[in-house]
Amino acid sequence: MELTQLVEQIRKKKSFLCIGLDVDLEKIPPHLLELQDPVFEFNKAIIDATHHLAVALKPNIAFYEALGIKGWESLKKTIDYINEHYPQMFTIADAKRGDIGNTSTMYAKAFFEDLNFDSVTIAPYMGKDSVEPFLAFKDRHTILLALTSNPGAFDFQTKEFDGKPLYQKVLETSKSYVNSENLMYVIGATKASYLKDIRAIVPASFLLVPGVGAQGGSLEEVCKYGLNDQVGLLVNSSRGILYASKGEDFAQKAAEKAQELQLQMANFL
Repeated sequence: MELTQLVEQIRKKKSFLCIGLDVDLEKIPPHLLELQDPVFEFNKAIIDATHHLAVALKPNIAFYEALGIKGWESLKKTIDYINEHYPQMFTIADAKRGDIGNTSTMYAKAFFEDLNFDSVTIAPYMGKDSVEPFLAFKDRHTILLALTSNPGAFDFQTKEFDGKPLYQKVLETSKSYVNSENLMYVIGATKASYLKDIRAIVPASFLLVPGVGAQGGSLEEVCKYGLNDQVGLLVNSSRGILYASKGEDFAQKAAEKAQELQLQMANFL
């Protein structure tokens, strides 16, 4: 998907909401567990109920890999369902991959060719030759972990390196990569105070922002410092939407939570 199409959807829906499809079998409504593929049925209901309120969907791959081959099949059915019924949705494989050379190319083929995702999250620790194989895919996007929302982010990401925090060096260096125009960046909502400096380095890039809601991030702060003239933000919510109810009304309650966020976002557009 081209970014112009994503921006068009954001303007049309008055939303830059990304819904994380992090499906935990212990948290989904019990009645779904009787079905042949409860993960897919849960995802399908959530997607159908919220597609008009969100612009992006982000399965966290770990929740599917943990279920073995059945989980991978559920993931494949989910992405195929999105691409067939809601092709305007921007899809993110939250896989946090990152290896060198041919290995990265194989990861990229898995998510871009086999599963047909629009984007994938990548860890930058191994540098250019672990990122550029993903960037080589036309009309696909690589979302680089830059400054994350977890407490351990301070272990490395904010430490000084040649007089600058490491996350700033990651941002600056990544701009030199081949096809860097296809880069996006993960910036945690709990680090919203850093967004002004981040925007000085990557003013035009899209930022994927987790951590609003359950992790305590402020949508207002994120928008104050993160918005650009093309919006440039995808704000993710997972648990707060997915698990709004464990009853048969779970999809309706998820839609209500998604709409709460969408209405807040509309005020900033």
